[in-house]
Amino acid sequence: MPQLKYEQIADHLRARITDGEFGPGDTLPSGRDLCEQFGVSRATVVKAMDVLRADGVVVARQGAGFIVVETPVARPAGRRGSGPRVSGGQPFRRLGKPTRERPSRRVADALRLGEDEFALRRTRLVLLEDGTPFTLVDAWFPPDIADVCPRLSGDGPIAEGTTAYVARTAGRSPVHGADLCTVRLATPEEAELLDVSRPAAVAVVLHTACDAEGRPLVCEEGVTPGDLWELADDYPMGS
Repeated sequence: MPQLKYEQIADHLRARITDGEFGPGDTLPSGRDLCEQFGVSRATVVKAMDVLRADGVVVARQGAGFIVVETPVARPAGRRGSGPRVSGGQPFRRLGKPTRERPSRRVADALRLGEDEFALRRTRLVLLEDGTPFTLVDAWFPPDIADVCPRLSGDGPIAEGTTAYVARTAGRSPVHGADLCTVRLATPEEAELLDVSRPAAVAVVLHTACDAEGRPLVCEEGVTPGDLWELADDYPMGS
């Protein structure tokens, strides 16, 4: 299905931001310039900007137009839907550099990897509004995704979000997600990063996203202190 004009404009700007042409705090091209470049109405450009705002990529600044966000947001692992990325998004810190590693058996199983296969690991620490740790997330990307999405191996955050970046670069969008929630004790490293005293119970969410053909795109393992984790659901019941 061909992209609509506003989607083309949004993807064009995402690519320029991800490629570093526009950094945090930079002003994007004006609405007039984009209208002329793409031959569209101002309403179409506004719609494209609304998409980027909903994805947490840009913000509107009075008298300056749209600027790239200074602090990208990230979401905890799991409970993903088709809504805007800023819904549930929180400030975060990228920890270490992305590396190719052999994942745990359950992550490897979720990604359908063999025993000796490696995946690309990206780690982030999602924060509460006061800057204290909320949840530690390891995002694991299978080789067929990591190999065609070079920005995943970079040190910094991806302003558009890894989901949008993978969909745009690899041409594979998530259509199905599965979450597995378990409880265990925090490891020494997890306790230190989450600033909790051991022994400490943590909730672990294993989230796997797959494309239309059922091929895994990413497996995220989120670890949250027990006193900060909750699961709420609302659903109809039969008589």
